[in-house]
Amino acid sequence: MPEAFIVDAVRTPVGRRGGGLSGVHPADLAGHVLAALLDRTGVDPGAVDDVYLGCVGQIGAQTGNIARTAWLAAGLPQHVPGTTIDRQCGSSQQAVHFAAQAVMSGAADLVVAGGVEVMSLVPIASPAILGAREGMGNPYDGTGWRTHFGDQEVSQFHGAELIAEKWDVSRPDMERFALASHQRAAAAWAAGAFADEVVPAFGVAADEGPRPDTSLDKMAALKPLRDGGRLTAAVSSPISDGAAALLVASADAVRRHNLAPVARVHAMAVVGSDPIFMLTGPIPATEKILHQSGLAIDDIDLVEINEAFAPVVLAWQKELGADPGRTNAYGGAIALGHPLGATGARLMTTLVHQLRRTGGRYGLQTMCEGGGMANATIVERL
Repeated sequence: MPEAFIVDAVRTPVGRRGGGLSGVHPADLAGHVLAALLDRTGVDPGAVDDVYLGCVGQIGAQTGNIARTAWLAAGLPQHVPGTTIDRQCGSSQQAVHFAAQAVMSGAADLVVAGGVEVMSLVPIASPAILGAREGMGNPYDGTGWRTHFGDQEVSQFHGAELIAEKWDVSRPDMERFALASHQRAAAAWAAGAFADEVVPAFGVAADEGPRPDTSLDKMAALKPLRDGGRLTAAVSSPISDGAAALLVASADAVRRHNLAPVARVHAMAVVGSDPIFMLTGPIPATEKILHQSGLAIDDIDLVEINEAFAPVVLAWQKELGADPGRTNAYGGAIALGHPLGATGARLMTTLVHQLRRTGGRYGLQTMCEGGGMANATIVERL
C-alpha cells in the first residue's frame, strides 16, 4: 500500500491573547511558517500539489480561503492551489489526514498541511456571535436538532463540566494536572527541546503561555468559570495565536527530491461522539486507531492529546490506562496555548520532533473537537 511520509514540521511560537503575535495578520503568520517549512526542506515550492490549512474562525481576516491567501502572501507560486478546513479544534490534524490520504491515493506527491488561528484578532465563536446579532440564527435552533437533542446546552464548557462529573475528576486533580503542564513546558524550553520545531516569528522566539511561577495555591484562589462548577481558567486552555505546517510526501517524491523524512503516517482515524458531552471523542478515537493498527497503548512511546480542558485528558487516561509520563511530556495546551485551527498541526509538529529527539518509535496524537468528534493519528519515527 502506498505510504505517506512527513518530511519536516515547523511551528511558530504560540502567543498569548494580546501578546507578541496579536497584531500580525493571520495570512502573514501562516505565510511565515509556510515559507519557513519550504526553506528548511529545500523543496521547490512550485512542486507542491496542494495546500491544506485548518482555521476555525473563518471570518474577517481569516475568511476568503486563508490557505490560498497565506500561500500568496508568502510570495509563493500562484499555480499552487489551497483549501481551508474546519473540523473545529481538529482542523489542522484533519489537514494532515487529508494530505496523507491524497498522497496514499496517488492523487498528489507533495502536500503542505497545517493551520493558523489569531484568536486575539478573531475571537472564538465570532461567526456564530455575528450571525446571531444579525438575525441569522444559531446552529442549534433548527427543528431537527431540537427534535433529537431538545434544549440542552451545547458548549465546550458545559461538556467539560459533564466529563469532570462523570469521571469524578475533582478540581484538585485538574489543578495538579495543569501545574504539571506548565512545569513540563517550562522544563522543555529550558532543555532546548523545542529548538528544532519552533521558527521565531515577528519578534517572538518562544511560547508565551507557560507560567513556571504558578502554583496550586494560586490556582485554588481562582473563581470557577460557572457557579458551582469545577472548571477555572487555570485548568482550561488559554486564548492563543499561532501557526504550524508540515510537508507530506509520497515515496516517489522522497526519492525524486532527495528528501529525508522524519516520520511515516502509520494509521489515521476519526470518530463522532456525543455532541452534548462533546469532548469525549479522544476515547473512542484512540480505541479505534489502536484496533486498526494492531498496537496497544503500551506500544505508544509518546502521546500528544490536546488539553482543551484538564478533565478531557484525565478522563481519557482513566479509560485507556495510558502512562501519564508519556502523555504531553513537554506540556500541553493549558500551558502552551490552543490557537484553534493551528493546534492539530502544532501537536503533530511537537510529536514528530520529540520522537526523533527521544528515539521513540510510535507516537499518537488525538484531540477533542466541537460538535462531538475526534481525530487520532499514529506516526512512526524513521
